[in-house]
Amino acid sequence: MVAKIGKGSSLFGALIYNNRKVENDVAKILHSNKVMQDRNGEYNMQLCHQSFAPFLAANKRTEEPILHISLNPHPDDVLANEQLIAIADEYMQKMGFGEQPYLVFKHDDIERKHIHIVSVNVDETGRKINDFNNFHRSKKITKELEEKYKLHPADKLNYSEDVPRLKKVDYEAGDIKKQIANNVKALMQSYRFTSLPEYRALLSIYNIGVEEASGEVRGKQYRGLVYSALDNEGNKIGNPIKSSSIAKSVGYAALLKKVASSEKLIKDKQLTERIKPILDEAIQNYRNRQSFEAELLRNGVSVVFRENEDRRIYGATFIDHENRAVFNGSKIGKEYSANVFHTLFQNSREEEPVLSNQEIGNVENIENGNTENIHLPLALDITAPSPEQDVSETPTDGLSGNKYEQNSGNEVSGGLSLLEQHGTDYEAEAFARRKEAEAKRRKRKGRRM
Repeated sequence: MVAKIGKGSSLFGALIYNNRKVENDVAKILHSNKVMQDRNGEYNMQLCHQSFAPFLAANKRTEEPILHISLNPHPDDVLANEQLIAIADEYMQKMGFGEQPYLVFKHDDIERKHIHIVSVNVDETGRKINDFNNFHRSKKITKELEEKYKLHPADKLNYSEDVPRLKKVDYEAGDIKKQIANNVKALMQSYRFTSLPEYRALLSIYNIGVEEASGEVRGKQYRGLVYSALDNEGNKIGNPIKSSSIAKSVGYAALLKKVASSEKLIKDKQLTERIKPILDEAIQNYRNRQSFEAELLRNGVSVVFRENEDRRIYGATFIDHENRAVFNGSKIGKEYSANVFHTLFQNSREEEPVLSNQEIGNVENIENGNTENIHLPLALDITAPSPEQDVSETPTDGLSGNKYEQNSGNEVSGGLSLLEQHGTDYEAEAFARRKEAEAKRRKRKGRRM
């Protein structure tokens, strides 16, 4: 079991981080100590905040009185809620925080279930609780807990709290809904993108497809998302899965929020600046598409090219795994648009640098969805503003019957939908997707005749 002890000055920040996950159905409050509940035995953030107030009001000198602890069992350990509660209580008691108020949150947003504990490190008199040598004390306590509860040793594992070790969806492995759910929950939370096509490109490297769906149920218009498993060629396999059957956190409204927050963050932090020199160097040195993609992957960047039936590249999306940001090529700059790469690879040269075996191995790891060796940031944008437009998530029965319509090319009322209107390449993509859909309809019609 790996314990991570974080200290800070904002109780509100620690509570809102965990509560947002509760609101998105990917976490729940499992247990508490000296924290008030309402008359129905439920928690609300106002009462939770008040429970810590006397301790913080008494604090005089401690600059970082907030504790935010995560306890991470080995991925092979499947623990009942009662066991997690017992472990949390015992850990806090042995660390000297047993008499403090604290909340225990269980996080389900990634396959490895783990808990977060929010507490304070000052007592009711304002005196700071001794935290000397906390790292070694915590390590000793987690080893004792592993032995007591017969857990797998996990001290040598490199856990990333917010970036799980994701794998491509494997249709043959079964339980497709769970595989898709684990991936889309983590990717929606962790990455920044400003359109549905960018989100689609990100999911595609994990063999997941997503489409926008719209229709009418009982006289009410709705929009939603539908996820599908993909094979290695990008073809849909199996039955589609409604976002509403997974979680609100991966639905249409959540996507709108992510797009709104990502646009501002990408602009404010100038996240495109890291990727430009990487692209420039690859364009200058590589004219072969496979070598070009491999060079980008070596620098922690994936690229998804979209082609029509004539193998003309009409779209290029870049995924920066270090900044966890997704960009349509033309939004980075005109010199990175789809036409540039179509011309680049048409004029392929044979005299190109050859990747070393080590570089090829790193590329294969990333292509297989293993991003462990890429240095990803831990800070996530968890304060996405609500969109101005009120859009309802797809009803649970909204994808059945004749009123369901899944848009090829994601068009609504003859034009690009809100989530498609981001970048010049996407008009070409929408046109290509329409043509592909028309070709498929003609083929189906031909088979029926």
